[in-house]
Amino acid sequence: MTILVTRPEPAAAELVSRLHALDKQAWSLPLIEFAPGVDLPHLPQKLAELQPGDLVFILSQQVIHYAQHAVTAWPAGLDYYAIGRSTALAFHTVSGQQVTWPHAHETSEELIHLNTLQQVAHKCALILRGNPGRELLAETLTQRGAEVSFAACYQRCQKHYNGATEGRRWRDRGVSVLVVTSGEMLQQLFSLFPVIYREEWLLNCRLIVVSERLATLAAGLGWQDIQVADGADNDALLRALR
Repeated sequence: MTILVTRPEPAAAELVSRLHALDKQAWSLPLIEFAPGVDLPHLPQKLAELQPGDLVFILSQQVIHYAQHAVTAWPAGLDYYAIGRSTALAFHTVSGQQVTWPHAHETSEELIHLNTLQQVAHKCALILRGNPGRELLAETLTQRGAEVSFAACYQRCQKHYNGATEGRRWRDRGVSVLVVTSGEMLQQLFSLFPVIYREEWLLNCRLIVVSERLATLAAGLGWQDIQVADGADNDALLRALR
């Protein structure tokens, strides 16, 4: 089994290193990289305008990485939510604030099922995310009566590769397992390679994804051997790869 990890750095390098320590063949091919978001300069003011009991959502660890340089103190009295355990712990470390997260899976689908988010009418909800981001959380909160606003704390930038060159490289290295952690990256991976490499190699690989939504998307693209990890962090991916 030879594994190709497509998640961004530094998470890709960390996962590859941990796989090497388990004597597994693994390589990284990050498909996106990050840059500061356009709303970072306005984030302190956006937080200051919230009232006690209003909601703040932290949708990735990249939010924390960039936001901590813009925010000197996270306001008390707000209800903070994170997309998953790793993001929650990272946010608590930098902010000192209590944070709630879904314990089943690190997805927006699980987040909106939390009991504390069923009655949010007349509350303000500030969603800290990348640009662009999924709309499920915002749409659901709006339907429940919350006033939703966004802060783009980072932006995702697609990394560019020569598809024919990379197709030969990873096919010849015997890659048989792919790790993909977002729908954007899954579509990018599929589109990167010429049709011949998709048919001969790519779609025959076992695919590790992080949600049922991604599994459905992957099946629609032509993958058949699909495994859903129990989380999106490297610990969960490592469990899936063992």
